[in-house]
Amino acid sequence: MRVALLEDEADHAALVTRALDQGGHSHVVFSTGARFQQAMVRETFDVLILDWMMPDTTGLEVLDWLRQLENHTPVLFLTSRDAEEDIVQALAHGADDYLVKPPRQGELLARLQALKRRADGGSGAGALTVGPYEFDSQLSVARLHGQILELTQRQFELALVLFRNTGRLLSRQYLLEAVWGLNDTVQTRTLDIHISQLRNQLQLADNGWRIHSVYAHGYRLEPLV
Repeated sequence: MRVALLEDEADHAALVTRALDQGGHSHVVFSTGARFQQAMVRETFDVLILDWMMPDTTGLEVLDWLRQLENHTPVLFLTSRDAEEDIVQALAHGADDYLVKPPRQGELLARLQALKRRADGGSGAGALTVGPYEFDSQLSVARLHGQILELTQRQFELALVLFRNTGRLLSRQYLLEAVWGLNDTVQTRTLDIHISQLRNQLQLADNGWRIHSVYAHGYRLEPLV
């Protein structure tokens, strides 16, 4: 899981990132709303963690901005504000969950995983069907019109990430981390090669789909108009 954390207090940021590290998740910390917003334009994350009060803005303002952009990445508010009206306000603005500082590590990780599963449509451990395509994540088997496709494990994982996020622009870094993990030796050219192979092996164009390349950003799987 790739997590963005909006938090200006170093001690709180260290507490959260330590939990994420122990849970095996990658993370990027932003200390101002401006830097966070700049990153959201070009980067992709599985879950966003927002603090309420920032030096240059508020978590609510950032959340409103995200939703106006139709960015539906799950948002967890993590703040010292514990009044019921604050929780209600955050949820009303589009937050998906709410925790009060300091979070317990196990609960934080469990809530983030729950948000990720919900965003994936609950298909994390089962089968995903999109049009004529079916992906069995337990067996790592992909089928097209019922026929098994010959894919390597990396190709299968990349296809699964793309089909779980149809219509969503996924950054290169997000795809590299989702499929290859936190591996500095993997080159971005590796991603490009796998994308090119998938276009052919999944017979996308013949079945009404395409992988659209967005220069300097990443890829988006979308139906052909």
